[in-house]
Amino acid sequence: MMMSMFASVSGLKAHQIRMDVIGNNIANVNTIGFKGARATFQEIFAQTLSSGGAPDTMTGRGGTNPMQIGLGMNVDAISTDMGRGSVQRTESPTDLSIEGEGFFIVRSGNEGAYSFTRAGNFTIDKAGNLVTSTGKNVYGWMKYTYGENGYEFDTQEPIRPINLYEDIYNTNKRIIAAKATTEAILSGNLDATRPAIFGTTTSNEPVPVTDEYLADGTASADGDGIPDVDGQNVDPHFIVPINVYDDLGNEYKINLKFWKTYVYYNESEDPDMRMTQWYYLVDPANGATAESSDETIASGYLCFDSQGRIVTTDTNFPISADFVLKPAPETGAGPFTVRLDMRQLSQYADDSSVKPMRVDGYPPGTLVTFSIGDDGVITGVYDNGRQQPLGLIALATFENPAGLEKVGANEFRQTTNSGDFKLPNKPGTSGAGTLVPGTLEMSNVDLAGQFTDMIITQRGFQANSRVLTTTDELLQELANIKR
Repeated sequence: MMMSMFASVSGLKAHQIRMDVIGNNIANVNTIGFKGARATFQEIFAQTLSSGGAPDTMTGRGGTNPMQIGLGMNVDAISTDMGRGSVQRTESPTDLSIEGEGFFIVRSGNEGAYSFTRAGNFTIDKAGNLVTSTGKNVYGWMKYTYGENGYEFDTQEPIRPINLYEDIYNTNKRIIAAKATTEAILSGNLDATRPAIFGTTTSNEPVPVTDEYLADGTASADGDGIPDVDGQNVDPHFIVPINVYDDLGNEYKINLKFWKTYVYYNESEDPDMRMTQWYYLVDPANGATAESSDETIASGYLCFDSQGRIVTTDTNFPISADFVLKPAPETGAGPFTVRLDMRQLSQYADDSSVKPMRVDGYPPGTLVTFSIGDDGVITGVYDNGRQQPLGLIALATFENPAGLEKVGANEFRQTTNSGDFKLPNKPGTSGAGTLVPGTLEMSNVDLAGQFTDMIITQRGFQANSRVLTTTDELLQELANIKR
């Protein structure tokens, strides 16, 4: 009888623990990044009254099963459900959820152990740090280089607190420095229907557009480089304005002018050959001059075949041109070299549409906003139209996430059973999930399931209490018999 009381007491205690777990789950049903828990029970080792016996074939006696009385139960485990919770959209640029495996890496200050969380309700503090709601720094990478594939972060570097305003590599990320223009890549069409200024020629060599213009494409000291017919300058067939910048961010406008000058046609050599020659001239529109005393900055010839394709193999018709701009002394900026790349031009019977496809160089800019991509890259947007990475958020993955230990504030720390946190991962690589900006992962607690478990737990508690009271009544009966 005492064993029944012990068993019922153990049942009461275990069911109370389970109710505590359920109560905590329900309390955190709206907690961001919360991971629910589940309590499971196990039987306590039973007392054996008699062992089982095997059948006896000699006597014909049958076998017997062991006789055992259980000694109650206790809590087997309180396990954490690491399943993803529901996702709530917030549209806040600093709210993040993780699609897949992984945890954000946070730490208070620059020392101590890291903590890990799925709660991505981050903010930016006064100093520009990306922090949790409790003020802990969010960690990632800050060092990057610009390569063929764009900005590439050095993930071999140690992770550091992410700061959008400054770091050890960039002293002031609120301002993006000016960059002098070095290249202008052009794309588009030159109208093939335009009449050639000087008609046809039987030579495919560059033909000077004026007597003052040299055949090697350089202007004479007193020439203006503008095509001349009967003493009258010819208006360009098409003008492309291009804005360029010096090292200080001062803006200069240059005009790239085009004239269709000659069509090469020679029946005796090749009846099918048709080559069209265009002349181009670069001149400054404001604020800068050529480094030399010539008024003309750069000029030359382009050649197109009978299919409208630009000729790239003839040295007489280079498809790029370098020129040096010399800012006025009062600007404080030095000369800078710009390369015109015209290899993407064509000549078809359509309106001229040449324009700069890409011009590097820009004035200084001030940070106005930022965005976070699904790859974890934080990109700053500046008022000069430029963009620049500000950091890369790192994620931690574990061999056994359920083995992590809760430490409060929606955070976990590693244990011997979770596996060690060794190397951080870029979102979307090495098993880590991707980020979903503007969303938050809510609690993964199933409220309906918790209420069901609560009812079952309540019934179990009541049943165990009934066993206890019934056993007490039996003991009272025994005591009355003794009297």
